[in-house]
Amino acid sequence: MRRAIRALAALGLLAGAAVTAFAVAGPAAADTQICEQYGSTTIGGRYVVMNNRWGTSAQQCITVTSTGFAIQTQQGTGSTSGAPVSYPAVYYGCHYTNCSPGTNLPIQVGSISSATSSVDYQFVGGATYDAAYDIWLDPTPKKDGVNQQEIMIWFNRQGSIQPIGSVVGNATIGGRSWEVWRGSNGSNAVISYVAPSPIASWSFSVLDFLNDVKSRGAITSSWYLTSIQAGFEPWIGGAGLAVTNFSAAVNGGGGGPTTGTSSSCKVTYGTNVWNAGFTANVTIANSGSGAINGWKLGFMLPSGQTITSSWNAALTGSSGAITASNISWNGSIAPGANTSFGFQGTYSGSFANPPSFTLNGCTCTTA
Repeated sequence: MRRAIRALAALGLLAGAAVTAFAVAGPAAADTQICEQYGSTTIGGRYVVMNNRWGTSAQQCITVTSTGFAIQTQQGTGSTSGAPVSYPAVYYGCHYTNCSPGTNLPIQVGSISSATSSVDYQFVGGATYDAAYDIWLDPTPKKDGVNQQEIMIWFNRQGSIQPIGSVVGNATIGGRSWEVWRGSNGSNAVISYVAPSPIASWSFSVLDFLNDVKSRGAITSSWYLTSIQAGFEPWIGGAGLAVTNFSAAVNGGGGGPTTGTSSSCKVTYGTNVWNAGFTANVTIANSGSGAINGWKLGFMLPSGQTITSSWNAALTGSSGAITASNISWNGSIAPGANTSFGFQGTYSGSFANPPSFTLNGCTCTTA
């Protein structure tokens, strides 16, 4: 089938389909519509959006935007004890020989210095689906067919559906708690991380999940990361579901096994707090031996806090998951040097600082 045969019936059934060729469109303009079963197009000169209706003959159409896609119609119906009907998604990397423009994937896990991503989902009611973020890996730099290891991050699920396999425990990754499932669909192994409540927006380190899977013995540093994908698996309905924004970046130069924690950056978070308001001054120090050329600082604002203005950085998000990116003149931080940015906001309840910070996907120490 178009993506790896991966959705397992809870009763142990597998859904199968024949591998067919992609119907590939040109770069997407605003509001491009794709109804072809495996139709795809590119957005932003960097990502691929695919319809990927692999589990049903019923019509599914998606509307492609400059930053993501939305399901316009989805008429298939899948058994909730079986497989979903499709996986419309946007991705970076290679999927069944269709590689996103200019991608550096596949890349060996041990060579990755950082792997970061940001995604915004739009959910709907009255449908049965999961919001699935997929990470694919293989022992070889494979660009076609089924990879051996799939990582699924379930940002949301609606209806009586469950991941492949069974629960093997819990994990804390990226400052969040996850229920961990493990199993196989007969074609590839799957480790799934299920959020206890819906996550509509998050900027995070993909490398943190790779390292957890590695610690479970499922992969090694010699394996290859082949693609990073964000989409939906609908069983019933799904019109209106959307990935409104997606980005991913994988940097090499890791030179060996990584832990996702860096001793080369330190963040100092200084605040001035008053009744219902605050300002924060954030200093990023380069405590490593190499220059930082371009930075993205990710952090989670505590509940009740909202950013109203900022300076010396471009911010994505105003509450919850925040990504601060350098602007034109402060992207380079020499060894031993630092740079600062700030923002003003409001809060309710008790005031607290963000629990952690990641710089280009690696966790920094805090002052």
